[in-house]
Amino acid sequence: MWTYATCCMSAEGDDSPVELYMFSATQDRGLVELLTAAASYHRNNAKLDLSHTVNFGQPWQKDSPCTYGFISLPYLDGPDLEHAVISGYEREVQFYWLIPVTEAEVDFKKSCGVEALEIKFEESGFDYLNPNRASVV
Repeated sequence: MWTYATCCMSAEGDDSPVELYMFSATQDRGLVELLTAAASYHRNNAKLDLSHTVNFGQPWQKDSPCTYGFISLPYLDGPDLEHAVISGYEREVQFYWLIPVTEAEVDFKKSCGVEALEIKFEESGFDYLNPNRASVV
């Protein structure tokens, strides 16, 4: 499994520093581009935060139906990562998991709420590494 993460998505003066990471079953430089675009959006347009969604504008990988990202708690890595203190920065940074999701899952989140979507993820046992996974809704 490969892990890709932003670095310096947040700046020193930010009130609530945020960084994102995502997983992949394969090495994929395209994920560097997706995270760079998300970081640029965060810096230049609107601040991203927990439970937000991001439109990738393209499939997550190859012909994946996942064309969006959902910013989630780092359930697989726990609170030590979520509330990390970066050496030399001396401030807590929120690290969130950017989960690739389908448009239907984004619509479900908007209509039924974040908790309902996360319950669907858990109940389905969805394979977050599979770019061709079916929607959980």
